[in-house]
Amino acid sequence: MKKLFFPLLVITFALSAVSHYSQWGAAVEFGFAGLAILFAAGLLGKATESVAHYAGQRLGGLLNATFGNAAELIISIFLIKEGLFEIVKASLTGAIIGNLLLVLGVSAFAGGLKYKEQKFNVHLAGQNASLMLLGVIALFIPAIFVKTEHISEDNTMTMSIIVAGFLIVAYFGWLVYSMYTHKSLLEDHVDTKADHGEEPEWSKGMSILLLVVATVLVAFISEWLVHTLDTFSSRFGLSDLFVGAFVVAIVGNAAEHSAAVLLALKNKMGAAVEIAIGSSLQIALFVAPALVFISLLFEDQMNLIFSTIEIAAIGVAAFIASSISRDGSTTWYEGKLLLIVYAILGVSFYFV
Repeated sequence: MKKLFFPLLVITFALSAVSHYSQWGAAVEFGFAGLAILFAAGLLGKATESVAHYAGQRLGGLLNATFGNAAELIISIFLIKEGLFEIVKASLTGAIIGNLLLVLGVSAFAGGLKYKEQKFNVHLAGQNASLMLLGVIALFIPAIFVKTEHISEDNTMTMSIIVAGFLIVAYFGWLVYSMYTHKSLLEDHVDTKADHGEEPEWSKGMSILLLVVATVLVAFISEWLVHTLDTFSSRFGLSDLFVGAFVVAIVGNAAEHSAAVLLALKNKMGAAVEIAIGSSLQIALFVAPALVFISLLFEDQMNLIFSTIEIAAIGVAAFIASSISRDGSTTWYEGKLLLIVYAILGVSFYFV
């Protein structure tokens, strides 16, 4: 399969490009773009995992989450340019719950089938739980005030900018805390044989080069994917909420899916949790707020007011993920619970 990966990546990218520029139809374009972005995100995941080997687990987890979210960020920017704010918010919601429930769930389930119990840093799990709660609060408070007090559109935008600024400050504060001042406290001391003597597939320079190439590929495919969403959703009778929260989010999170599950299967659950939960935190505390500021560059601006359904979904995902991961260990059964909650939300979103 490894030998076929790069040829399949080239073929799917070429088919996606041809179908887009030749206008083969929204359904065909969406299918090829979705397939191509899975391979591009797979390359992104493999490259970040290789870079992580040279950078260490903590920085590696951050890099994996950051570049794994590159697809989500790029897709969202093109959606904002098109004025599709509801799909942006739905895709952000889907990215958060997808990482907390689907990525973490599959990782815990797959790793738990191979190992009876997988452990990771308890202090890190507690800090992640607190940050997830902050993300829920930051989305809940502005939404409830705007919807109950009928705040004007201008003031709503001003409030969104201020709250977005606070979230970005909190995120960079977390980076300083976790990477510098309390780095030793958050290191995963449980998995003392994390590397198992493995060598990365590529050199450091090649890994960085492939990381850049994969990001560029994702950028092109993301733009082609966005142009098909309106026609695709209307043709199949799907709501913008469902398309954004599940279709776009699953495609955009392909890098995290592959990398986290592979790490869990190698009994590196600490790194898998770092990717899954760390990616959700990055979406809530950095990507979503950053998109508010990026939208100021366009004619129409996006606020930070999410719908009641989206906030409820994020709150539920954060609650159960926090409950399961707070003790610093996971089993296959806990992974199954996360997947059941994800399925329940998927069915509910489908009927909206």
